Amino acid sequence: MIVGITGGMGCGKSTVARLVEARGFRRLDSDELVRERVLTTVPVQAALRAHFGGAVFRPDGEVDRSKLAERVFAIDDERLWLEGLTHPVLFGLWREEFAAHPNERWAVETPLLFEKQLENWFDFTVCVACAPEQQLARLEQRGIPRVLAGQRISQQLPLARKIELSDFVLLNEGSPAFLETEVDRLIIALNGWS
Repeated sequence: MIVGITGGMGCGKSTVARLVEARGFRRLDSDELVRERVLTTVPVQAALRAHFGGAVFRPDGEVDRSKLAERVFAIDDERLWLEGLTHPVLFGLWREEFAAHPNERWAVETPLLFEKQLENWFDFTVCVACAPEQQLARLEQRGIPRVLAGQRISQQLPLARKIELSDFVLLNEGSPAFLETEVDRLIIALNGWS
């Protein structure tokens, strides 16, 4: 079983994915894979350097993700170019992980699940949602300026549409204990289908 976990930025996808992992699923964090295994590859870095020059690299030669984000979230064509570069590498990593552990149950954090029509990768989709004010406040707590947070959110499918498209919805507006109860209910439902 492969479960795709999506939702808006700052809604709690990672928290839910970790809770699902603690209940026996193997977790893949797509953002982490991009950060640690896609943006660090020689071909991807070479393409970034050819496209942006040194403007998105730190002095140590590694990708400066905040400078890259400023570029790609301000201009749609740049974001689409970056997705075209990184997504095929990411999907290759997914395939490797699934093939290496074919009998595992998977929870995959996938921010752009519906935006990129990735539903066919998953047996079930889960949307983690919260109120827009909470979403922005959480992103600001992470150090993302409100303007940049707004730009990033605007690039995603509206949360209401993600909720409509998902098989399951978890509201992350209460206490941590409430969210754990929601995840326990989700696991019971998923176990009923496996």
